Amino acid sequence: MSNSNTPAARAWEHRAGELGDRLPDGFTVGVATSAFQIEGGAREGGRGESTWDPFTAAAGRIRDGSNASVSTDHFNRLDEDVTLLRELGIDHYRFSLAWARLQPDGRGALSRAGTAFYDRLLDGLLSAGISPMATLFHWDTPLRLRGGWLNRDTAMRFGDYAHQVGEVFGDRIDSWLTLNDPATVTLNGYALGTDAPGEARLFGALPAAHHQLLGHGLAVQGLRAADVRGRIGIANVHSPVQAASGREADEVAAALFDVLHNRLYADAVLLGRYPEPPEPYQVPLRMLLETEPDDLRTIHQPLDFYGLNYFQPSRITAGPAAPKTLTGPPPVGPPEKVVAFPFHVTAMREFPVTNAGTAIAPEYLGVALAELRDRYAEHLPPVCITAGGASFPDVADKWGAVHDPARIDYLAEHLTTALAAVAPGGIAEGVTLQGYTIWSLLDSFEWTAGYTQRFGLVHVDFQDGTRTRTPKSSYRWLQRVLSAR
Repeated sequence: MSNSNTPAARAWEHRAGELGDRLPDGFTVGVATSAFQIEGGAREGGRGESTWDPFTAAAGRIRDGSNASVSTDHFNRLDEDVTLLRELGIDHYRFSLAWARLQPDGRGALSRAGTAFYDRLLDGLLSAGISPMATLFHWDTPLRLRGGWLNRDTAMRFGDYAHQVGEVFGDRIDSWLTLNDPATVTLNGYALGTDAPGEARLFGALPAAHHQLLGHGLAVQGLRAADVRGRIGIANVHSPVQAASGREADEVAAALFDVLHNRLYADAVLLGRYPEPPEPYQVPLRMLLETEPDDLRTIHQPLDFYGLNYFQPSRITAGPAAPKTLTGPPPVGPPEKVVAFPFHVTAMREFPVTNAGTAIAPEYLGVALAELRDRYAEHLPPVCITAGGASFPDVADKWGAVHDPARIDYLAEHLTTALAAVAPGGIAEGVTLQGYTIWSLLDSFEWTAGYTQRFGLVHVDFQDGTRTRTPKSSYRWLQRVLSAR
């Protein structure tokens, strides 16, 4: 299927007012970023290293050989970026607090320089009338926490960090997210080794999942002990899962993927228990069946909202992927250490794809919301879509303008699908949907893709030493949508 950036048939670029009229009262629209991806300032303000710093320095890890030491230089251009947010007219801004900037060692007192930076950001947002939504952990584990999330002590340190941050910023942050995408951290960072810290342990990565969730529970407790005024939640990427065929092997593989990607996290947080693994995998996943009840009680904290990140559905086939179809950089260690799960994701060729190769399937966002409702019923708090967006090959024209109609259509289709899904008679009727957050405000460092993928509403010239920002047509379109409410 084509991943071109040509205008789509629905032409939402010319229907901003129509979409603005559809937004319900009280439904908020925001944009998101993460600290490691935009801040830069890697050696400024006393920032410590995160696991991603040495990972990006290793040859062959990042597609274009780049790193995030400068990235968009948000650390030095904060005021300009707050102006972009204010002029956009969004309701909330989701950003992350860099743990290693606030606690260079991952423990101890908060850095004065680090807190001063976020003080400026929060004061700027509030002055602009924008509601701050802060993520405590968006993948950038302090390097000095030995063992990272494989070490139970990291969960304890995270709880302490959350309490301290809550005491300093708790009077100005309206919404808190403890973790972002713990499933991705576990699968890519500790099971397959394609993300930092580059561990390739397959099912041996489960302690990293458990310790993140334990850290989540301790962080919720820490924030509440700090008497923060904002509401508290967690964000995880959910992907509706289907088997590639009716074969038993494919159905078991799909059930396994659903456990590892979706249910392991949501079940523990919302129900206070881990899901039972499919029969053939109860031995390698026995940790889920042997978890201490006290840990599960800590994980199962009351939440004010649940953050859903949605990008695409997943079709699963039994058996590891053929070597030629494996993507991403190799894990740490020699080639013989390359590992693969006993399943792989199969392309859904009936859908067009983004520049990053993800399926453009807005209808499955409704499925994801319906699955949350059906699985968790009265245990599901209000939901906010905390990340949704797409990469396209955005190129400036000869006048310097960046036209991205495909992104406009993508965002409009996902937003209207979400609203229709939770409306009376919709597939996810009964879910309280509070908002939608667009990934991302700025083009940024996209992890192992480096600067080869652009998700932003604002184009950043990474060849330009000043990191020139140019609002794309999607930015101007969203301005019109929000002003039409």
